[in-house]
Amino acid sequence: MAIEQTLVLIKPDGLTKSLTGNILSRLSETRLEIAAARIVAVTRELAEEHYAQLKDEPFFDELINYIMGELHERRRVMALVYHGEDAIKKVREICGDTNPEEADPRSIRGAYGRITTSGIYENAIHASANPEDAEREIKLWFRPKEVVYRIYPVQEIELEEVKRLDWA
Repeated sequence: MAIEQTLVLIKPDGLTKSLTGNILSRLSETRLEIAAARIVAVTRELAEEHYAQLKDEPFFDELINYIMGELHERRRVMALVYHGEDAIKKVREICGDTNPEEADPRSIRGAYGRITTSGIYENAIHASANPEDAEREIKLWFRPKEVVYRIYPVQEIELEEVKRLDWA
C-alpha cells in the first residue's frame, strides 16, 4: 500500500444542491486525512488547464462552463487534497463511475449525479485518476503553503515587487 494524495473537487452542482456535508461525510469513510481545503472561484484559465487533456473533445466548452459554475448559481468549487494509504483508489471507489447513470447508486455520483437534457454529466465531484494526474492537479489548484504536508518537493524563490491583496 502506497501513501499518496488525490485532488477532490466538489463541483458547482454539489454546492448548489447543498451536498457538501453529505459528500464530506462519505469521503470520511476512507479514513484519509484532509491535507488542504479551500473554496475556489474557477477562472476559465484554471478550468482549461485542469481539463487540458480533453481540449479536443466536442463537449470541452460545456465542461469548462460547468466547472466554472456558469450553469449553476454557485460559481465556485470546494477543492480538497486527501492524503493517506491508497488515497486515489479509496476516493475513486466512493465517488463511483463518472457517468452517474452507470455509477453504483450507493456511490456519490450514483446518489447525487445526473445527466442533463443537453447531455452534460453533473456528477457533483472530481477525483484524480492516478498519481500523475493527482500531482499535476494538486499543483494546479494549491500552492505549497496551502498544503499541511510536504507532499512534493518545494523550492524557495525570491520575488521582487510582488503585490498582493491584504485586509484593510
